[in-house]
Amino acid sequence: MKRGRMVYEGKAKRLFEVEQPDVFLVEFKNDATALNGEKKGQIEHKGELNNHISTAFFHVLENAGIATHFVETVSDTEMLVKKVEIIALEVVTRNIAAGSLAKRLGLEEGTVLSRPVVEFYYKNDALGDPLINRSHALAMGFATRIEIDYLEDQALKINQILREFLLARDLTLVDFKLEFGRLNTGELVLADEISPDTCRLWDVYSQEKLDKDRFRRDLGGVTEAYQEIWRRVGGTNA
Repeated sequence: MKRGRMVYEGKAKRLFEVEQPDVFLVEFKNDATALNGEKKGQIEHKGELNNHISTAFFHVLENAGIATHFVETVSDTEMLVKKVEIIALEVVTRNIAAGSLAKRLGLEEGTVLSRPVVEFYYKNDALGDPLINRSHALAMGFATRIEIDYLEDQALKINQILREFLLARDLTLVDFKLEFGRLNTGELVLADEISPDTCRLWDVYSQEKLDKDRFRRDLGGVTEAYQEIWRRVGGTNA
């Protein structure tokens, strides 16, 4: 697959044009950022691992009837995706209190929530991706009321699918971030990635963190944690 012009570079990925007009090539990078970009570094093999892990999750979700932008994986660090107009909302689903939710509500990290919580964040790096509500999203024109209902419904469905999939692999899905986009037909589909960069994943028995929190909190063993997730979800024991 011949790369064309680079159309976007973010914290963790680059996006390139290819010969097919409705498709982009996504390259996953080893770059890592945290704390709204204040902390930066490199995680060895992260690009390769996140590409493979995201591929595994996209397959699981598509097999369960969730529409995604995924087309195919073309190399260790690259996949083809459908072109979408990304909605400026990050959709975060939480099953257990951790990170900003634990701090915001004064909960002990690890507190199991009585039901999943869906939150919306304005996708804007300059503002630190602030938490917003449905009224904000409507007033700012990020999405229609029907689309916001759809995003919340899809987030809860995806949460149920992934929780069951991961629990069978001795992993707890603590929380995760999703992004969605519109195809040129107007259809909403799941986009971006699903990986230890965008999910909190703990071992069921030891509660060991196997995600980007190891980088955020200087816990060490970041590459090893990502490798363990890949081993469980799509590697030798999948």
